[in-house]
This record gives sequence, C-alpha cells and structure tokens, in this order.
Amino acid sequence: MKIILFLLCLLPGLVSASGTAALKSFLGQTQSVKARFAQMVLDRNLKPLQQAQGVMQFSRPGKFRWDYVKPYEQTIVGDGTRLWIYDKDLNQVTVRKLDRALGASPAALLAGSNDLERDFTLSDSGSKDGLDWLDAVPKSRDTAFERVRMGFGKSGLAAMELRDQFGQITVITFADIERNPSIAAEVFRFTPPKGADVISE
Repeated sequence: MKIILFLLCLLPGLVSASGTAALKSFLGQTQSVKARFAQMVLDRNLKPLQQAQGVMQFSRPGKFRWDYVKPYEQTIVGDGTRLWIYDKDLNQVTVRKLDRALGASPAALLAGSNDLERDFTLSDSGSKDGLDWLDAVPKSRDTAFERVRMGFGKSGLAAMELRDQFGQITVITFADIERNPSIAAEVFRFTPPKGADVISE
C-alpha cells in the first residue's frame, strides 16, 4: 500500500479558543466535506520521502472517498461497512471491515463516533505558526500512530501532522473547502474494476 489512510475533514468559519474545542465543534457542526488536499511524508530527520495530491469527500459517520491523482492514482472508499483501497498501477483492491480500519486511528477522530475520549487522550498543545494545536494520543497500543496533531486557524482545521511508530511524519493541508455539501450516495460505493485482484483482510 503506497499510503496510509487518513480520513480528514475541515471546518471553515470556526474561530477556536483551543484545538480541543475546535475539534469538538467540528464534530457537532459538520456532516459532510469536500476539499482538495496535499500530503507530504517526512522521515525522522524531516527529509521529504513522498508527496501526493488529490480530492477528498466525506460524510459522517463512516462514509468517505479519497482520490489520489498525483503522482499516482489510488482510490480509498469507506461505504459505512467496508473499506476499499484501489491501487490503479497494481490493479489491486484491498477490502476490510470498516470498524477494524477505523479503531483508535486518525480516521476515528473525524469519521468515528463523537466519544473521542474513549479512544484518545486529547490535550491542547499551544499556538505555533498562527495555529492553535491539539494533540491526540491513541489509548490503544494496537495502532500505527503514536500521535496526531491538528492545527486550527481562524478558518478552521488548517493542518494535520501524523507521527507513526517509525518516526515518520505525514503532513496534510487542504484547499477549496466545501462544508456540508450534498454528496450523491454513489460516491461512497465501490465496485472493483474488471480483472482487478481483490484481497480481503
């Protein structure tokens, strides 16, 4: 798999007193989002390893679609029950149960239930670069991530930083954000292309 799944959304128009308050407001006020995103993966020495761009669509709870378009094509779809990951170059589809894919992961922060404290320890981590930052540390050790940081500005969630168990950091930023758009149900359905290898986990 070329990427790790991040189910992220933005809340435009939110002025936050703290990162924690901003996240909870997001969960209470936003049901769907559409946005362009840019993603960069850095090693433990902050050397860039990978960059990608694409379009994200999201409908809470548990339905989402990420289409990576550069430098490779990959589609990730959560239909509410299953998670589909399609790698066009390999012509391969991986499918797994959605509840197992979410769990205590960065996805669960925004796509799961509103009971964040059940799976994460949340804390405000001050201001930097004009943003109010929130730290979310998974309570479960059975996760690929040690910590997720979210940076909120005057227009909402502006950046996310995800640190994995190997010290790599993934930074995601967003543009052209649409909050609570009407998204057709078929966007969150996926049918494996003819001839693709399908791997169930």
